[in-house]
Amino acid sequence: MGEVTRDLSTLVRQEVELAKAELREEGTKFGKAAGMYSGAGFAGYMVLLFLSIAMWWALSNVMDQGWAALIVAVVWAAIGAVLYVIARGQMREVRGLPRTTETVKDIPPALKPDTGGYR
Repeated sequence: MGEVTRDLSTLVRQEVELAKAELREEGTKFGKAAGMYSGAGFAGYMVLLFLSIAMWWALSNVMDQGWAALIVAVVWAAIGAVLYVIARGQMREVRGLPRTTETVKDIPPALKPDTGGYR
C-alpha cells in the first residue's frame, strides 16, 4: 500500500509540474499575441498621425482635399485590418486550459477524494 501511495504522490506531483509548464508556454504565446495587438495599435496611431497628413497633402495637389483625405483613410484602414488578422491568428494558437486537465479525468474514481456526501 505504501508503494501505491508513493506512486500516486509522484504522479500527482508530475501532473502539477506538467500543468505549470503548459501554463508558462501558453502564457508566452498570449504575451506575444498581446504585444502584437499593442504594436498594431501603436503603429496604426503613428502612421495615421504622420504619414496620412503627408499623403493627404500630396493627393490634394491632384484632387479635392476631401477626396484625398478619404483615400488616405481607406489605405490605413486596410493596413490596420491586416495587422489585426495577423494578431488574431497568434491568439488562436493559445490553447487555454493545459492538457493536464484531460489526464486528470483518467484517474480512477476510487483514487479521487471523497466529497463527503452519501450515495
